[in-house]
Amino acid sequence: MQTLYLSRLQHYLFCPRQFALIELECAWAENVFTAEGQVMHEKVNSGGHDTRGNIKTVRTLPLGHKSLGLEGIADVVEYHTDDDGKQTPFPIEYKRGKPKSHRADEVQLCAQALCLEDMHGCEVPEGALFYGKTRRRHAVTFDEELRALTLEAINDCRHIIDSGITPKPIYSTSKCRNCSLKDHCHPKIFNKNAKSWLLERILD
Repeated sequence: MQTLYLSRLQHYLFCPRQFALIELECAWAENVFTAEGQVMHEKVNSGGHDTRGNIKTVRTLPLGHKSLGLEGIADVVEYHTDDDGKQTPFPIEYKRGKPKSHRADEVQLCAQALCLEDMHGCEVPEGALFYGKTRRRHAVTFDEELRALTLEAINDCRHIIDSGITPKPIYSTSKCRNCSLKDHCHPKIFNKNAKSWLLERILD
C-alpha cells in the first residue's frame, strides 16, 4: 500500500484537484500563505520533550497507521497522565490564520488521533487546533461524525492515487485566488470546455 501522508488529507478536503496535483503530478509552489505556515511550523517543530505536572509534551512526533497506510508528523502531542498512571495522547496541530468554515484541519488532526490510537492501543477522544491569528487553542472532539469523515477522505484519496486521474477543477474565487498552485491548475481555463474558452479568447 502506498503511503498517504497526513498533511495531504488537508489538501484533499480543501480541493481534490490540489491534492492530485501534489500527489500525482508532484506540483508545488510557494506563496505568502505557505511561507507563513512553514515559518510557524519551524518555530513549533523544535523536537524534544518536556514534562510539567501530569503532562508530558512531545514535539515533532513521527506518526503512522499500518492498516490505513498513513504516515506523518504531529506538531505536538501532550500525554496526559491520570491518577492511575494511564496516559492519554492529546494531539495539537498548529495552523496559520484562523478557524475555517470547512473541516479540513479537523480531519487532519483526527487522522493523527487514529495513528496515535494504532500506535499506543488506546482511545484518543480529543485534541486541539492552534491558530496563529487567534493565538489560542480550539478544542476538537473526535466523535463518530468526524471519524467517519476522516475515513471517507482517506478512501477518496486512495481512489485518486489508484486511478492516477487528476480531477477537473471547480472554480471558486475564495479558494482559487489564494492557492499557490493556481498557475499549475489554471482553474478558469480547464473548468470550461474548449469551445467556450476559444470564444472567450476571441471576444477579448
